[in-house]
Amino acid sequence: MPEINDLQREKEIERIKKIVLSRILTKDANERLARLKLVKPDLANQLELYLVQLYQAGQIKSIINDEQIKNILSQITEKRQFNIRR
Repeated sequence: MPEINDLQREKEIERIKKIVLSRILTKDANERLARLKLVKPDLANQLELYLVQLYQAGQIKSIINDEQIKNILSQITEKRQFNIRR
C-alpha cells in the first residue's frame, strides 16, 4: 500500500506544478522548459520545483518570460558546477 500513496503524492505534486507553471510562465518560457525536459530532465525538474517554491513563498510578482528563465537556469547551473583537484 505505501507504493500507492507515493504514486498518488507524486501525481498530486505534478498536478500542482502544472497549475503553478501555467500561471507564472509565458508561452515562450514554457516552451523552453519543455525543450529542457527532453534534454536534461533532472535540471528541468529542479527548475520547476524552484519556481513553484518561489511562487508559494510569494516571491514571484509577475509572469516569468523566456529571458528570465535563461537567467534562472544560468544561476542554477553555476551552483551545480564544481572542480575536482588532485
